[in-house]
Amino acid sequence: MLELLPVPPVDPLWNLAAEYGADERPQRLNLVLGVYRDHTGVTPVMRAVREAEIRLAEHAASKEYRGLSGNAAFNRAMLSLVLGGDVPAGRATAVQTVAGTGALRLLADLVRQTRPGATVWISDPAYVNHQPILEAAGLTVRAYRWTDHDGLLADLGDAGRDDVVLLQGCCHNPTGVDPTRAVWEALADLASRAGWVPFLDLAYHGLGDGLEEDLWAARMLAARLPEVLVAVSCSKNFGLYADRTGCAIVLGASERALRHAETALQNAARTLYSMPPEHGAAIVAAVLEDAGLRGMWRDELDGMRARIAANRAALVAELRALGCDALAGPLARQKGMFAGLPLTAGQMALLRREHAVYGTATGRINIAGLPEAQAGRLAGALVAVLERGAPERAVPAGAVPARAAL
Repeated sequence: MLELLPVPPVDPLWNLAAEYGADERPQRLNLVLGVYRDHTGVTPVMRAVREAEIRLAEHAASKEYRGLSGNAAFNRAMLSLVLGGDVPAGRATAVQTVAGTGALRLLADLVRQTRPGATVWISDPAYVNHQPILEAAGLTVRAYRWTDHDGLLADLGDAGRDDVVLLQGCCHNPTGVDPTRAVWEALADLASRAGWVPFLDLAYHGLGDGLEEDLWAARMLAARLPEVLVAVSCSKNFGLYADRTGCAIVLGASERALRHAETALQNAARTLYSMPPEHGAAIVAAVLEDAGLRGMWRDELDGMRARIAANRAALVAELRALGCDALAGPLARQKGMFAGLPLTAGQMALLRREHAVYGTATGRINIAGLPEAQAGRLAGALVAVLERGAPERAVPAGAVPARAAL
């Protein structure tokens, strides 16, 4: 039977990670996976997280199941963190998930149940896993332009009342390009008039302009619109990558609607993985509920953000020193962990083959993974590849890229 299965596509990011692992060149740079690394190249355990783990180990009484919604203290803390302060009763509900990916999938299932004819709009370019997750839930996907903000608003003018628009709340992956506040306000106006529901993906808050600043768009949409869906990840800003900690938040117009939404999310979780893992959620709850740990976490998160910004500034300076303003200008305006380079898949392959620099085929590199001393070498490699020209064409603007190219 298994021999009859069609050959499935290989995940492009993990395939590149495996290629990097097999590369024996000592100068190789891994800028593929979206993980934060310190100046030594290590993804650290945050101090507040380590202290919370010690306390949990000393006082945890049981490993008993928490239930389909997961850790209630974590859910309350995430609602307060994302939406700000005390969330009014009957305004929002939250369910712990298996990381942000699990939140995206549970909320996609909720969309399929409540809006069976909906089209879900995603950005072009999009995060590598958005389209596969939505299609696995049985949803129709359509693209809108992202980096052209006039084009973004024009494209979403075609979104219908039953549609859902997936938006990254900050630090867009893979481009690093975020809308201005004026564009976010225009999106809220458009959603209010047309009736479509915003579906926010929050994975990098705290790593762009600051925690409160990065959550501004989510809070503005929540204040202005009756329904909003939010998928939240704790992988990046708590460093809990392997602990798979996330949250699905639903904002609704009535307590009855929220009860139904929470039950639907629980039922979807039951069929996919039953209950989420406890460890990461207990850590986040412990950090956010303790003033000392929360302050420690905020300080370290600010330090991570400052390092990412310094890496970007160093790369921009090196590119300008080489006379490459065509790359330096756009990079300087981007935010967060990622940089979107205007390079084709062929040029990215040249970077790997001739310069041992690993980024994705669509031109994304992880600024947070760049060692401080390597900014000059990376800039030189980028300029060398640009001077070679484009050995193949890029994905046409306006198209939803094929999965193999994402």
